[in-house]
Amino acid sequence: MIRYQYILISIALLIAIACSKNRSTVLPISDHDLIFSELPARWDEAIPLGNGMLGALIWKKDDRVRFSLDRADLWDLRPVDNINRSEFKYQWVQEQVINSNYKIVQDLFDTPYDKMPAPTKLPGAGLEVEIGNFGNVISSRLDISKAICTVEWDSGTKMEVFIHAEDNAGWFRFTNVPGNFHLRIVPPDYNKDESGMEDNPVDGQELRRLDYSQGVVESKGTLQVYRQPCWDDFGYEVAVNWIKEEKTVTGVWSITTSESIKRDGESAESQVLKRLESLGFASSFSDHCDWWQKYWNKSSLMIPDSLLERQYFLEMYKFGSAARPDAPPISLQSVWTADNGKLPPWKGDYHHDLNTQLSYWPSYTGNHLDLELGYINWLWKNRETFKNYTKSYFGTAGLNVPGVSTLEGKPMGGWIQYAFGPTVSSWLAHHFYLHWRYSGDESFLRTRAYPWIKDVAIYLDEVSVFDQTGKRKLPISASPEINDNNIDAWFQMTTNFDLGLIRWTFEKAAEMAEELGENEEAKRWYEILNQWPDLSIDETGGLGIAPGYPYMKSHRHFSHLLAWHPLGIIDWGNNEDDREIIKATIASLEKYGPEGWTGYSYSWLANLYARALDGDKAAETLRIFARCFCLDNSFHVNGDQCLEGYSNFHYRPFTLEGNFAFASAVQEMLLQSHTGIIHLFPAIPSNWKDISFQKFRTNGAFIVSADKVNGEVEKVEIYSENSGVLQLKNPYKSTDFKTIGGKMLKQDSILYIQMKRGQTVIIEPNH
Repeated sequence: MIRYQYILISIALLIAIACSKNRSTVLPISDHDLIFSELPARWDEAIPLGNGMLGALIWKKDDRVRFSLDRADLWDLRPVDNINRSEFKYQWVQEQVINSNYKIVQDLFDTPYDKMPAPTKLPGAGLEVEIGNFGNVISSRLDISKAICTVEWDSGTKMEVFIHAEDNAGWFRFTNVPGNFHLRIVPPDYNKDESGMEDNPVDGQELRRLDYSQGVVESKGTLQVYRQPCWDDFGYEVAVNWIKEEKTVTGVWSITTSESIKRDGESAESQVLKRLESLGFASSFSDHCDWWQKYWNKSSLMIPDSLLERQYFLEMYKFGSAARPDAPPISLQSVWTADNGKLPPWKGDYHHDLNTQLSYWPSYTGNHLDLELGYINWLWKNRETFKNYTKSYFGTAGLNVPGVSTLEGKPMGGWIQYAFGPTVSSWLAHHFYLHWRYSGDESFLRTRAYPWIKDVAIYLDEVSVFDQTGKRKLPISASPEINDNNIDAWFQMTTNFDLGLIRWTFEKAAEMAEELGENEEAKRWYEILNQWPDLSIDETGGLGIAPGYPYMKSHRHFSHLLAWHPLGIIDWGNNEDDREIIKATIASLEKYGPEGWTGYSYSWLANLYARALDGDKAAETLRIFARCFCLDNSFHVNGDQCLEGYSNFHYRPFTLEGNFAFASAVQEMLLQSHTGIIHLFPAIPSNWKDISFQKFRTNGAFIVSADKVNGEVEKVEIYSENSGVLQLKNPYKSTDFKTIGGKMLKQDSILYIQMKRGQTVIIEPNH
């Protein structure tokens, strides 16, 4: 696809008025938009729209424009029979590993995930409009500030499409329509035989394997309704309705499930009838724009690298399209399920050994805790399900989470080392901890964060054993996804991945307990923490995989580095010993190179470089990701599309975690606060002189804006959401600055300023 190199200015007057009110300077600019000279010709290159629950991909299929419609809770949730077997026990797996009898484990718990089509995320339907008489496309554009797709043809026909930011409805409008208008719902073909095509979890399995009766589309004038029966008593409904007035067609579509109809009392059919009659395109679009304006006003940045700046805003656009507090969390493809006649890659499920976690990294510094709550709320909602799984599989009290799960949080199987990993709930606890630290919400600490991590600590206490030296260990341990699903993926010594998470869990459980005045519980957690060994350092002086097992082969998943990032147990700012460990670790990564990496490896590596205060390497790593591991629509597709030696993987399964880790890395370059001390512009490339960010959130619930002009920090503005002491690394080269609005308690390399709730302090140089 060939992008336009100039900025299109033809926007409908009504839309411009609706979205121009109270326009803030922190909104993305038009240079950040997706702009094409034609309609994308593949579903994974399509223009994405979404609101956390509904999603659409806009592209061209044959001589029609196609909307690939999706809904986040479209799931076939049939049970996984093999998980009900008596062998489904951590203890049983240990015995097979010890006895080198691992094929039976793979046959029972790995293979069924590959062979069985469900449980799985489901595609919705297609909505197609015939465009054969529209002429040639002269532009197709996604305006990310307003979340609207606009396509123009040389005949004068124009199409505008958006999904309402807060409503279960997608809208479209065609103006200057020549002749008749033809629109139809195109259901997924659940009976089509694609037996000649490759059928596996990565490329997607055949829809017909779900054994559904094919749903039908009913038409009543301009109203079309598609009802699809699925497994058991679940089903879903897609409806579209439209009106034509002279040469203008306006329409609305919606998707509901049998469950949502029971809960909300409205079908997709009733929703589209009501909305088209009572709301209309302009009114709905105005409300939609208000939501997106508030979203973009939460935070922003300016960096002197147009590629990285544009990619950052596209990532944050996708985050705003995929996350909501009351919607399911971000799955592998979120609301953009594959529209290729097959099931989505890896069944579109929830992978908690990296994918879900990375997807929420940019919510903290990016000041979007409201949207991050969708993940927290889902985890909390399924807490009892997780406890039952923990009791059944691990035989303990407390809480762990399946590493691969369904919409309901139930285990799906897969590579058992990670699908049933022993420390999954610890990594998820990190998000509870971050939400508390970045919000300062004591009620959340008391009612959500500490109860979650306490349950995890109880489980880890019970599941661990003591070795011959008197130290604790896991009976068997793994490190995603070292040695894939072979028996060698299990370690008799606790890996740095598991150990980092375990040590972090007990340390933070103690911290939270102390904060709540639960001193006896804090004492208990500290005692258990001290019973675990230190992290393993290999002969290079860096972090290895496990004791006696150094990092010695390029690998996509940096699981052995979790204690460094994101957990921060080892940190550049701690001491010289930690800095030497980090240097040696980076040297090993660079020595073995990128042949085994995928796209998310690069975005995670950029976060690591930023934590090592190396802005030049962080920026270069992000450029490689944006150029070679993303399609023109910004979707991360795992493999090296440039074929320039950045990976031996050249496939293109679309997943989102690499995209969102990219945004997090840019934030880490501009602001870090994970140690409790705010560090402005910690990892800036040497040639970046003029930089700014607005309303970034920090540890301690401070909202920070800062500018760097000609290489020098200028004005810094900090707003405090809670009372407390602000700790800021002095951003100036001297103490020749002034502070307005806050009481300085101490001043050296760290500035200590007493802040009250709702107070703003401004710091700027004396010149």
